[in-house]
Amino acid sequence: MSMSLRTNHSSLRSTPFQNDFWNNDRTGIYVDVITNEPLFTSLDKYDAQIGMPSFSKPISKDLLVEKPDTSGDMQRTEVRAKRSNAHLGHVFPDPKSPSGQCYAMNSAAFHFIPIEQMKDRGYEAYLPLLEKK
Repeated sequence: MSMSLRTNHSSLRSTPFQNDFWNNDRTGIYVDVITNEPLFTSLDKYDAQIGMPSFSKPISKDLLVEKPDTSGDMQRTEVRAKRSNAHLGHVFPDPKSPSGQCYAMNSAAFHFIPIEQMKDRGYEAYLPLLEKK
């Protein structure tokens, strides 16, 4: 089983600072590795200094499911993709985030689609989300 599938189905974590997207600064969208559904944009990505891709908000909260996670004797909120039920990561309060929330995601849960490939790969409808305000 690939690392992406093991991570998504068993709630494993990508290794901080040793994953594909923690320091990716390209413009584009992050899509669910299972369904290819767009979940986050690069405009909402920020450096939370935790070595994981971190976002201030998803494209839509309706695409995600948040549930309590008490594994490892911790109190936190797990984030899963609604359609695929894939484990994406966790969300927690972060005063450094523009929204006050940090969506700390696992790189293995995503494919990154750069802006220059979005139209050809069927994501043209999401291009307006990447217009800087």
